[in-house]
Amino acid sequence: MAREKSQQQQRRRPGGPQGQIRRRNCFFCKEHIAEIDYKNVNQLRRYVSEKGKIRSRRITGACRRHQVQVATAVKRAREMALLPYVAEGAEERGGGRRDRGDRGHRGDRGDRGDR
Repeated sequence: MAREKSQQQQRRRPGGPQGQIRRRNCFFCKEHIAEIDYKNVNQLRRYVSEKGKIRSRRITGACRRHQVQVATAVKRAREMALLPYVAEGAEERGGGRRDRGDRGHRGDRGDRGDR
């Protein structure tokens, strides 16, 4: 019984048999980049999703210091119109939704009185 439990615990351990979790290293730390430039749009696009959201540290692998700098640089690049705020083609996303001005059929509204 005790032997079966120990085998089950070993199977559930994340990161392989040694228990080591592979850690992503910060790109900016590797390249010894102290400040992130908002004008370097090609580099910043790696940290922005297809929808235009800033990716999290968990996904990018950046350290805390550089992730804050990335977020600030992306926001500045958006303000200068170097990066978009949202993804292009957002109007295609609507599916069956109507246009904003189209309220559709609302029935007879003749009982409102004089306005």
